[in-house]
Amino acid sequence: MSIAQIVAIVIFILMFAAIISGKMHRCIPALIGAALTIIVTFLLIMHSSDAIWSTLNFSSIAEKAFWFPGSSHSESTSGINWATIIFITGMMIMVEGLGDAGFFRWLCLFLAKKVKYKVIPLFLVFMIMSAFLAMFIDSITVILFLAAVTIELARLLKFNPIPMIISEIFASNLGGAATMSGDPPNIIIGTAFGYTFMDFFKNTGLVVWISMVIMVLFFFLMYRKELSVANDNTSDIVYPQPSEAIKSKPAFAIATTIFLLMVVALVLHGQLGWSVAFIGTVAAILTLLTNIHKSWPLVKKVDWLTILFFIGLFIVVGGLEQTGVLDKVSELISALSGDNIIIAIAIILWLSAFFSGIVDNIPLAATMVPVIKTLSMTAGFDLHTLAYTLALGTDIGGNATPIGASANVVGTSICEREYQPIRWKTYLKATVPATIITLGVCMAYIIIRYV
Repeated sequence: MSIAQIVAIVIFILMFAAIISGKMHRCIPALIGAALTIIVTFLLIMHSSDAIWSTLNFSSIAEKAFWFPGSSHSESTSGINWATIIFITGMMIMVEGLGDAGFFRWLCLFLAKKVKYKVIPLFLVFMIMSAFLAMFIDSITVILFLAAVTIELARLLKFNPIPMIISEIFASNLGGAATMSGDPPNIIIGTAFGYTFMDFFKNTGLVVWISMVIMVLFFFLMYRKELSVANDNTSDIVYPQPSEAIKSKPAFAIATTIFLLMVVALVLHGQLGWSVAFIGTVAAILTLLTNIHKSWPLVKKVDWLTILFFIGLFIVVGGLEQTGVLDKVSELISALSGDNIIIAIAIILWLSAFFSGIVDNIPLAATMVPVIKTLSMTAGFDLHTLAYTLALGTDIGGNATPIGASANVVGTSICEREYQPIRWKTYLKATVPATIITLGVCMAYIIIRYV
């Protein structure tokens, strides 16, 4: 291996180790790794300004196809995936507008009222709602509001919210795997290969909802005794009403309309010829224009540290790509699988799932995208099969542990702050078997459909 390859690998490993340690926000090691990649790997060792500009990838934003790809798929070049960055930023601004208008809290309380605040029906409805909402907005946002309302209702109805929160987290990550906009790994994969919302839904949506039916039954059987001991004598309880969540009816109506328009645009963006970056930008602009008197507070609420994390991560992965490290990884997978795509599917699905359970699935997806692209070109495997396999592996594998996906971290943190910590043993007892079952279903589905 060359010196540049060794240095790129060391930077990547150190960045990963720092992220796993959790001693600092993940954007810090990502940005330090990005700076080291540019200065040490590209400048001091490779003496290549081309590698820097190729990785920064600013030129892609100025291309018409970046915003309006038309009916053809427009693949992202190496380096920073600006379509992912812009789309996620736009969605964050829109979601802040929805949250400020009380949309998520209203929806949770509305459904709770519909099931008459009965714990078992509430458990089932919240789990399904978590999966459905995560198809359109980030699973982090879904859990942020859903976990808070779950704990509020748990105090009223005298039940332990931990089983419900674990189930909601699992459902949100699973539901997010059904579409391109649901989970950050899917956004990375979709924008990299030019896939649309409907491309994902047609390929991963069916197996996700088959698995969802199985998982609802699984978690119900696992937790029914614990949840059935809740207080059913609720006649003297004063319930929070859905209308209490709405601060301003006009603002609520406008925010909801923008959200519905965004959903329609995402579903049809392949036919409309719009990119997800364009849709995210329009959603952000509409949200800010309709909240002009508080647009700056909405912008400040955006998780800019996560946006910086994405940028730094793409640069570090760009270092692995520019130095040829990822080509060697794809060669290794090709050598292990021979010409057998079933073996390649198994390696990508189960390895990506395993590592997603150990570390955040976002950096894993960003790292593996160029690997499967090279593997498809060199070994002749169908790129679509490998891409959807990677999406399912990273999305579902991240469910296995409390740190496997961002939604897991958010949900467990809210529970610790508002109720009590979720022990690893408690979490793993439910999620590890559920993850293995779901991955088994996905493996069978991929082989039956694509091989």
